[in-house]
Order: sequence, then C-alpha cells, then structure tokens
Amino acid sequence: MHYRNAVRIPKVSQIADIYSILGTKEPIDRNKGAMKVKNILMTITVLSFLGDVQAQLDTAQLEFAMQNSNRPSADLERDQNRKAPQVLEFLGLAEGMTAMDLIAIGGWYSEVLSYAVGNSGEVIMQNNPGRGVDNNIELITDRLDRRSNITHHIGPVSELPPNSVDFALTALNFHDVYNRSADEAHDRFTQVLDVLKPGGIFGVIDHEGAVGADNSTLHRIAFAEAVKSITSMGFALTGVSDLLDNPADDHTLGPFDPSLERNTDRFVLRFIKL
Repeated sequence: MHYRNAVRIPKVSQIADIYSILGTKEPIDRNKGAMKVKNILMTITVLSFLGDVQAQLDTAQLEFAMQNSNRPSADLERDQNRKAPQVLEFLGLAEGMTAMDLIAIGGWYSEVLSYAVGNSGEVIMQNNPGRGVDNNIELITDRLDRRSNITHHIGPVSELPPNSVDFALTALNFHDVYNRSADEAHDRFTQVLDVLKPGGIFGVIDHEGAVGADNSTLHRIAFAEAVKSITSMGFALTGVSDLLDNPADDHTLGPFDPSLERNTDRFVLRFIKL
C-alpha cells in the first residue's frame, strides 16, 4: 500500500515536548526549528511511503451522508468541531475497508465510519463491558439499527482475528488509558497492532496537553508522550495533522470546561503497521 507523505512540522510547544521526552540537551532555535524538528522526528517516526496514493475518501459524499436527519441532534452538533471527513481523508480511510472504532462508547465515530466505508466495508464498534456501554445502550441500539454494516464487539481487541482490520481509530480516549497506566496502554493498543493487516492504519485523535502538567486530571496527553508510547508498541508514525488545532486552548483546562465549547486543541496522528 502507498501513503501520502504528510508529516507536519509540529508547533513550538510540541518541539519543546519532543526535546524534553527524548532527553536531548540541544537548545531550541525558533529560526531554525523546522530542520531541527525534522531530524528529531526521524528518530521516532517513519516517513510516509512515497508513490501512488491509495483510493481516496469521497469527502463530499461523506459530508452528504452525515446530514442524515436520522442521526441524533447531539451527533450533528459535534460535526463542525470534529471535521470528520477531512480527518478521515488525512488518515487514509477508504471505501470498502474494515474499520474499527476503539473504545467507541456511544459510537459517534462508528456511524461516521460506516458511511465512509460504505456498503462494501464494515465497522467494528469496540467497547469493553461496563458503565460506558450500559449508560449508552439505547443510543448504541439505535445506531446499530440504522447502520447494518456496524457490528458491536463487547470485549478486548485480542478476541478479534489477527491481520483482519484495515483501519483502527481511537478518538479522545487514548489519554484515559495511558494516564491510568502506561503499561495498560501498551498492552491494550499492542492488541490493535496484532489485529491490523500489514500496512493497516492506526489513527489517534486526542486532547493535547503540556509536558509536566497534571494531564490525568485535565484529561489530556502531551503530543510527544503519545508518540513515544505508541511507537514503542511497534507502530510507525507516518503523519501528523493540524486539522483540529485550536490556538485559543492553552492546555490548562479540561475538555469539558464550558469556555472551550467542546473544541479543544487536538492532535491527529497517523500510524501504520509495518
């Protein structure tokens, strides 16, 4: 498979984070930052494979499908801030894929993925047993009734067949697992590596935090900390997008603070299984 070369030069705050986590003593030169960050990123990422781009996501068609009046109003209200068609296009999702929404809870992204992969594709809505499912069972049931290409898998990812998934996404929940236990995050998301096909895509969207902050309380994670954790599992980083950047968010408030209007500064990372 071939992927676009779409590695973005991070923001200055992310440059500092990378230096901090990698333990380098080299000072940050803002005037020469671009070349320096490229060199640093090469120590923890793999640039996208060059060549023909794989089948493109039809973002106009997805935007039209998302206007479905049967979608809950709460789902529709999140569309503008989440920019799902553009994010999924960047990540490399395509029609016909088998896609998995990790820790899906109510399944906002599961339904969007189901429109994107179309009738020739399928979506696995993955959840773990517990309150997240119990508290959203009506919403989940309605979603499954609307979208026949979604299957709800309640249980660990390890129960799925190896090398069976083209695309996996964790949206706004990697920080919860990692902040609870870095070892737990390693174990749980290594299972994702196992079920992805070679060349399969792992997309990560999360609330960006600052290195050294109380990100557990803030429900955030530092950019470089996430990259270091996920690449240590065996994934290769092939792209970073600023689609969900919000400069007005200074990373000092939790994502549910009313002043943020559910529009935090979020990073979008694309990894692949080599």
